[in-house]
Amino acid sequence: MRCAIFARNPFIGKIHDVNRRHFLHTATAAGATVLSSSAFAADDPVRIAIIGTGGRGTQLMKEFAKVPFVKIGTVVDPDGNRAEQAAGWIKQNTGTAPKASADMRSAFEDPTIQGVVVSNTNHWHALTAIWAMQAGKDVYLEKPVSYNIFEGQKIVEASRKYNRMVQGGTQRRSFGAFRKAMQMLHEGVIGDIYLSKWVFLGSRDSIGFKPIQPVPNNLNWDLWLGPAQEEPYHANLVHYNWHWFWNFGGGELANNGPHYVDMARWGMQKELPVKVKSWGGRWGYTDQAQTPNTQSVEWIFADGSAMHAELRGLYTNEESGWDFFGTKGHMRLPMSGVPEIRIGREKGLQPKVEPLPDVNHYQNWAEAVRTRDRSKLNAEVRETALSTAFCHLGNIAYRVGTELQFDPNSERFIDNELANALLTRRYRAPYVVPDKV
Repeated sequence: MRCAIFARNPFIGKIHDVNRRHFLHTATAAGATVLSSSAFAADDPVRIAIIGTGGRGTQLMKEFAKVPFVKIGTVVDPDGNRAEQAAGWIKQNTGTAPKASADMRSAFEDPTIQGVVVSNTNHWHALTAIWAMQAGKDVYLEKPVSYNIFEGQKIVEASRKYNRMVQGGTQRRSFGAFRKAMQMLHEGVIGDIYLSKWVFLGSRDSIGFKPIQPVPNNLNWDLWLGPAQEEPYHANLVHYNWHWFWNFGGGELANNGPHYVDMARWGMQKELPVKVKSWGGRWGYTDQAQTPNTQSVEWIFADGSAMHAELRGLYTNEESGWDFFGTKGHMRLPMSGVPEIRIGREKGLQPKVEPLPDVNHYQNWAEAVRTRDRSKLNAEVRETALSTAFCHLGNIAYRVGTELQFDPNSERFIDNELANALLTRRYRAPYVVPDKV
């Protein structure tokens, strides 16, 4: 039975709606923006804004610049230096000079922008996407699409309410080799799948300790903090190591975990689990970070099947990828996406298969923006939000320190209010993820 993932949770306390006066003047104006982004002539470009121009944001900017009918009209980053650098690259490589801004609301106010690419810090993803949808924009949303489970619910809800095309940044769903492997699993090549296992190996050294210091002049600290609770600036937060602090990120499980969960969940054709446990720690050094560098997670489904994960940041062998175990055989899915299949007790591999054609994940979203056909999205946001929810569940189990029972229908933990408190967060006004989108 399909669970009601990201439906309204009646147990989560009311959160006041965001004051949107800065960029949504009236509901009528928002509706006009929706209309303008829903009607494209054959030769009309899709004009987008890139929100967040760090490492991943820069990669996405360069990918979208290659899509023939996409034009980048605005770049946004609270670090003025990075915004100006991104704008300079676009002008040099496309001949068009985009606007550069520290405040994303300038892009939401702009009626010429049809879509936004959200690639800022994890704790900003959900509110950025929701504000954009409320302003009538379609969204390409990097993983993890949310900072917590409540936010994932609200993103999906907003996409339906405003009829927005929202693509998750789980781009393996567009890779031909992975698509072929999933097709084979769904056709029963190894029978009924009762277990999937995945391993992520990410070399992570100590980040040391950085002192509190004044905020650099090029950085708008209030806009960088956004929904997170206020804390003083130090150089281990900006621009990457925020991943390893609970106020802003969710460690490696929330960082790379959504990609790996997504493949395992896709192959198993599962939604939410009924049980989760996690263990690990920050081994090998003592530093300023809070999240584990080594973590194992196990999710159990209602039928007794399971997904198991290992994330290792220290010294290890080479075994990144996925394993699927079925009643007829085993599929090893390496990072290349080309499956290695053994049937029964035979030790030999089955013949390799030809992958399906690759699909440009970024163009796939832009085409959905033009056609208004959500079914064409290879990574529609509900799928990515479900996969992200697994990562949140694993981190909650790790932080609470006990095995947890989870009800996929109410989307709450059973008899554990400490865990339930971590389904959402306390937001810093006015950057509040609204209860009513």
